[in-house]
Amino acid sequence: MAAGEQGGRDYLERHRIPELLRRLSALLLYHQPGAAPPRGQERPRQFLIQVLETVKAGRQGEGTYPCLMDESNLVAMFQMLDVADLGSITPVQYREALKTLGLSTDNLHVGDDENVTLDTFKEEVKKRLLEIWAVY
Repeated sequence: MAAGEQGGRDYLERHRIPELLRRLSALLLYHQPGAAPPRGQERPRQFLIQVLETVKAGRQGEGTYPCLMDESNLVAMFQMLDVADLGSITPVQYREALKTLGLSTDNLHVGDDENVTLDTFKEEVKKRLLEIWAVY
């Protein structure tokens, strides 16, 4: 591999550009701006500009970061994992849910013998979702 090519790869990784592009693509596919109503009227480029402006505002403490998962999505995901309706899931289920969402499982404060409640699940997922945007 040429030195220039490796330098380009290092630059992209250092600034987490591949991650950013994946997240922007996911938002674009989810919202599908410019598709037939009711999905939205704005065009894709305008939508992406708005998302990046939202990220910038979030970094400046003037708003929130874009997110694919809202409260109802998190509750639904938790309920799918809590099939026996016990009000909690196992640490293994919790870790797998985080991985499925593309979130870090580093620094989890849950032991192998303690279960995770819905409130803890929602709080931790939201926190980790915000952390991924905060790096940009």
